[in-house]
Amino acid sequence: MSASFKFTVNELSKDWFIIAPDWRGFGLSDWASEGYWFPDYVADLSGIINAFSPDAHINLVGHSMGGNIAGLYTGVYPERVQKLILAEGFGMPPLDASEAPNRLKIWLEQKKKLPSLKPYNSLEEVAQRLIKNTPALTEHRALFLAEHWSEKQSNGKFTLRADPKHKMINPILYRSAEASFFWKRISCPTLWLHSDSGWLRRFMKDDYATIDEYRSNYPNLIEKTITESSHMMHHVQPKKFALAIESFIN
Repeated sequence: MSASFKFTVNELSKDWFIIAPDWRGFGLSDWASEGYWFPDYVADLSGIINAFSPDAHINLVGHSMGGNIAGLYTGVYPERVQKLILAEGFGMPPLDASEAPNRLKIWLEQKKKLPSLKPYNSLEEVAQRLIKNTPALTEHRALFLAEHWSEKQSNGKFTLRADPKHKMINPILYRSAEASFFWKRISCPTLWLHSDSGWLRRFMKDDYATIDEYRSNYPNLIEKTITESSHMMHHVQPKKFALAIESFIN
């Protein structure tokens, strides 16, 4: 969500013009009735860029899912992006084609009874859930995020500002061979930001060969580690995160 980058923006040394959107199905953005697909996210990003910067080059920063969206967009329009920063969002584990029938079956069964999200009794409870996911998150920052990530219902409970349909399995396989052709088209300098938490290793299931294959697709790649961090590096180490971004752009 856009509020996630508040801590990073506060640490930037220059006065940048920054657009931080809520992706569809998150925060204050509308929910999609049928589900969520990467081409739609890329179209949303394209629309935002065309609205705010129709002519000038942009610097594009994406974290996690946002990084994957940013990478696809830049592969489509390499001439639009001046610098690309991807924070642990540079591909997903490849899936074997044999998994397709079972994933589609699971998705069809999930559509019979759509998932729901757990309600919380207070903002403090939402904040504790965030701290459980990211133990290094301070209570002050967790409460700030809780105020933006949840909303109070008429019954007094708090629910997350996210469409429960995000919990459904995606019936479309992630095709890394297809994604690589997007990445190969990226001509601008690209920065991969890692945390030192081991998140990428776990996410990619220790498949170092695939990680190396992914990085080989970028013709102009630099990598940097954000130390003492976690996957949510912009929450835990916003000063280091901001410094890495500005140093790269400058």
